[in-house]
Amino acid sequence: MDRWFPSTRLCSACGALAQKLPLDVRQWTCPCGAVHDRDVNAARNILAAGLAVTACGDDARPQRGTTRTGQSSAKQENPRATKGLPVL
Repeated sequence: MDRWFPSTRLCSACGALAQKLPLDVRQWTCPCGAVHDRDVNAARNILAAGLAVTACGDDARPQRGTTRTGQSSAKQENPRATKGLPVL
């Protein structure tokens, strides 16, 4: 899991990302109505990410655009590998 993954601020119920939370805020309420304990919410998000990696392979996490290198973190297929395949 990425070191900067916002596990404490990401609502484990709906996936909304909360604004920055100071460390002294131990409980917060998401606009969806879910009330979160900061540590329990983080644990749920980390568990979900681990299960996704187990089921789907490495880098199976929510995408936030591009990586710090500026390249997409999604796997890019070699154009020759998909040549001739019908587009659905």
